[in-house]
Amino acid sequence: MGTAGTSTDEVAGERRQLLNIAYRLLGSLAEAEDAVQEAYTRWYALPRARRDEIVSPGAWLTTVTGRVCLDVLGSARARRERYVGSWLPDPLPDRSAGNLGGDGDPADLMVLDESVTMAFLVVLESMTPAERVAFVLHDVFRYPFAEIADVLRRTPAACKQLAASGRRRLRAERAPVTAAGRDDVVRQVKKAWESGNIAALVDLLDPAAVLTADGGGLVSAVPRPVEGGARIAAYMAAIADRAPGLELLERSVNGTPGLVARSGGTVLTVASFEIADGRVTRLWVVRNPEKLRPWLDGA
Repeated sequence: MGTAGTSTDEVAGERRQLLNIAYRLLGSLAEAEDAVQEAYTRWYALPRARRDEIVSPGAWLTTVTGRVCLDVLGSARARRERYVGSWLPDPLPDRSAGNLGGDGDPADLMVLDESVTMAFLVVLESMTPAERVAFVLHDVFRYPFAEIADVLRRTPAACKQLAASGRRRLRAERAPVTAAGRDDVVRQVKKAWESGNIAALVDLLDPAAVLTADGGGLVSAVPRPVEGGARIAAYMAAIADRAPGLELLERSVNGTPGLVARSGGTVLTVASFEIADGRVTRLWVVRNPEKLRPWLDGA
């Protein structure tokens, strides 16, 4: 059965879902938006008769978006090898109370759940492109393997194996996380950081904690991960000494409690935390201004 009469609004209404898929696949809002735009460009480039033959425009757009993302992921590894310092996914603000319309900023259209936490996205980076596509489409968005097979141009059985492999990577590389008390721990980190209380910071950080910062070569950031709670606390204290007047705000980052550093009304840093057993085990600090554009309207 064809889709004659499929409205422009109906097709445009797929944008939010497509952006959510593309962001989880790529970890970049700008790249996600480009991938979705490319899918729509290909849709409208089809002859009208061909578009009318397509039973599900949403499925067609998802397949094309997935393939575009797969191509981007294939070249991303080489690009990130040239990236200055550590590469981190784009941090997302929580705009659930704001505009969710189809014409809004991509950040306005993001559904903030467990699949966009920084911890989850960082683990996705360890997967091969095919594993990531199969895992995200199946385990996160519940697409059947028959449809994923169209995206990857592989058999459903092969896609099932890829998703299982991605699942194993997730279990192997992601430590158990304690959700309870996250807000309180982040609040205590903020208080200790503002007061320069290194001893309190050390107590809040796991001895094996790791801090990763992303400046993209555009602003100063520690080029390699800082390992160990004591070293991280000293690093944070040194930053506070070099940036008097910096304002720290408690904000949701990718759906979990985080901190935003602001100076003169401008957001300079967004920090996300992984917390287990009442202590911070991972810190992801994004300072690359190109990744902070969704935060420019205010934190």
